[in-house]
Amino acid sequence: MMQVIEEDFLLQNESAKILYHEYSKSMPIIDYHCHLNPKEIAENKSFDNISKLWLAGDHYKWRAMRYFGINEDYITGKASDYEKFQVWAKVLPYCIGNPLYHWSQLELKRYFQIDSALNEDTCDEIWNICNEKLKQKEFTAQGFIAKSNVAMIGTTDDPLDDLEYHSMIKENREIKAMVLPSFRPDSLLEINQESFLSYIRELGKKTNTSITDYELFLDAIRNRVDYFHQNGCRIADHGLEVLPYEECTLGEASRIFQAKLEGASISKQEENKFKTYTVVYLGQLYSSLNWVMQLHIGAKRNNNDRMFRSLGANTGLDSINDFTLAKPLNQFLNELDKDNQLPKTILYSLNPNHGPIITSAAGNFQTTGVKGKIQSGAAWWFNDHKDGMINQMKDLANLGILSTFIGMLTDSRSFLSYTRHEYFRRILCNMLGSWIESGEAPKDYAFIGKLVQDISYFNAKNYFEIN
Repeated sequence: MMQVIEEDFLLQNESAKILYHEYSKSMPIIDYHCHLNPKEIAENKSFDNISKLWLAGDHYKWRAMRYFGINEDYITGKASDYEKFQVWAKVLPYCIGNPLYHWSQLELKRYFQIDSALNEDTCDEIWNICNEKLKQKEFTAQGFIAKSNVAMIGTTDDPLDDLEYHSMIKENREIKAMVLPSFRPDSLLEINQESFLSYIRELGKKTNTSITDYELFLDAIRNRVDYFHQNGCRIADHGLEVLPYEECTLGEASRIFQAKLEGASISKQEENKFKTYTVVYLGQLYSSLNWVMQLHIGAKRNNNDRMFRSLGANTGLDSINDFTLAKPLNQFLNELDKDNQLPKTILYSLNPNHGPIITSAAGNFQTTGVKGKIQSGAAWWFNDHKDGMINQMKDLANLGILSTFIGMLTDSRSFLSYTRHEYFRRILCNMLGSWIESGEAPKDYAFIGKLVQDISYFNAKNYFEIN
């Protein structure tokens, strides 16, 4: 049997092994941004087979299979769950160098105690082992969360959501992890999307308001923010293709909004003005409620029209955008900061070239009494591989202070993705361990170990004020 994940996987020196095994390994997980479905948590979803748990909805794996030339029927199509698993078993060995290779093997080992490599020869054996275990009561949504030592989960929720499943989770004393909603107002900003006006009508119904002007629109937003706050939300999350910044007055935003209501075309500059004023307003709301604001910037979405028409969004048709960030980012942060209304903010860009830009901008707006108020966020999406994580942390260490970092998140729809925290922690410990071994950091395991624990858990716990 070929063991893929050994005890000291990714730990390439003695200091790294000490830091991981003695300090980081057992720390709880705060997964402050993910795309888990709260309904599946509340109802403690079980899974008929490993394909439904592992392959359904995972556009990372879908992209890998498409790279390998697999027919779409075996990815998102009509092939059976077993056939789809067979195909993934065929493709996975050829993913060496992609984090999917290690993530997949970590998930098999940690949740199903499978040490052998998944491939065409082991496919049937692993299929049967996983499916037998999935019949057990602890192999459910809540069981995976508990087994993973998760202290907090931040889901991603539309402003119109009634949050009923979050209420069910909160009332269920068997669920030990905090599961909190995050306010994701993207649909409120996309004024040039075909769905914008219908979304505004739904917002009006939700808030018992006839939204006939921009100020009523802002009032309705405030209504939903207050509702989320009352239901435990303390985090907002924005997905922005680019970060717009165009100076805009209330009067200008009102005129643009009114023109949209009346069916007029909105220019790109007008769209950016509307977005700027509205996101600044939202940032001010977050600040007043002591929320954390996340800005996920730079995903170029749904690029393949033919596939998008067939499959829809979130199916692996997105990529890295190329755009200018430094000027609008500093302008946006400054606009909120000048009246002391800049909330705690986590900045992510999908473009790896933006790491130093983000870290240097964050340093302009730190605040007395708040450690790492403006965060250079974890390596995200196309960057959450070994090199991307190392580069993000080295940028932060070189241009800021690594010890203030709030660490990893899954950004995933899968209940098995918590092993990404292990993957990150091993990489973190190996990087710091190599600095100790080379004499670039002191051989003070108590001190460096505490730094590791902070990045693994305590910084996020304090940043999000989790009791």
